[in-house]
Order: sequence, then structure tokens, then C-alpha cells
Amino acid sequence: MKKAELAAQVAETTDLSAKDAAKAVDATFAAIVKAMQDGDEVRITNFGVFAVSERPESQGRDPRSGAAITIKAAKVPKFRPGKPLKDALNA
Repeated sequence: MKKAELAAQVAETTDLSAKDAAKAVDATFAAIVKAMQDGDEVRITNFGVFAVSERPESQGRDPRSGAAITIKAAKVPKFRPGKPLKDALNA
């Protein structure tokens, strides 16, 4: 499902116009990103948790030359699904 399809489904379910539903979807994603940038977790009851994890610096190999390279430390997004979501997928 693409973002436009998600917005269309939200519009259909909530009786919002397509434009308003697209704004709502965009605002939701922006709020999740902003909270994660601030280092907060986003807990959506019955769905899951969006969080930020720190990946430490590590050593790797360049696949073309085989030379050792350093992979920089980074913050990476994580998603932990909630039990109702897992159950819905396995029903």
C-alpha cells in the first residue's frame, strides 16, 4: 500500500475529503518523525512502538576491493509490533 492509497482509505473510512485525509496522514507521519528526532518513543496502543536505536561504529569490508572500512555510528528507526497487530496477522 502506498501513502496515497492509505490516504484514500482514511478518507473513505472517516468521511473526510481526499485532501483532508492526505493532510491527516502527512501530519501523523510528521509527528512520528519529530518525536523520534527528539529521542522519544511513539506508542500506538494496539499497534506498536516506533523507537530510535543507536548503532555503534563497526568495521566492515568493501565488497569490490576487500579493503577494511569503518561504518559510522548511526541512529536507526525500530518498530516493535504490539500483540493485537501480531494476532491480526496470524489469525
